[in-house]
Amino acid sequence: MELKKNIFFNTDKLVENSKVKISYTGEFFQDSSTEVFIHYGFGENWDNVNDIKMEKTELGYQAEIELGEGELFNFCFRNNENKWDNNNGQNYVFPIEKMQTELLVLDDEPTSIGSARRLRRTYLWSKKIRLAVYKIITYLPKIISGNYKRKTSNNDING
Repeated sequence: MELKKNIFFNTDKLVENSKVKISYTGEFFQDSSTEVFIHYGFGENWDNVNDIKMEKTELGYQAEIELGEGELFNFCFRNNENKWDNNNGQNYVFPIEKMQTELLVLDDEPTSIGSARRLRRTYLWSKKIRLAVYKIITYLPKIISGNYKRKTSNNDING
């Protein structure tokens, strides 16, 4: 997915505490710079600043980055001649989404198909239990008070 001219990520959205591969085909790739570094940080204050040498491929310069916590991913590029591509002084800035934790497996087991099946089975059981509790809360008072009337079908009436 291209998010800005000449910058591509291997994902549709950036999520905190995840890895992302970034590809750069900008000025330094086009002028055949021998080395390109990505200079990056997180949040408005550029927390946890880091520089990584990017690998030159046919698809551009590439690097894999572990996204940190923060609302923004800020970065720019530097070549071996200490020239900067910083988006005309504005840097490249992308929002980082918070990781959704509703369905995370919190055990120390590596994630596998088996653990995904267990998670799904647990989710299905929790739905069944919630439905059972709902029915008990809704219908038990009616049954106890005698106000519960069972729906009858046409066969029962004519029968």
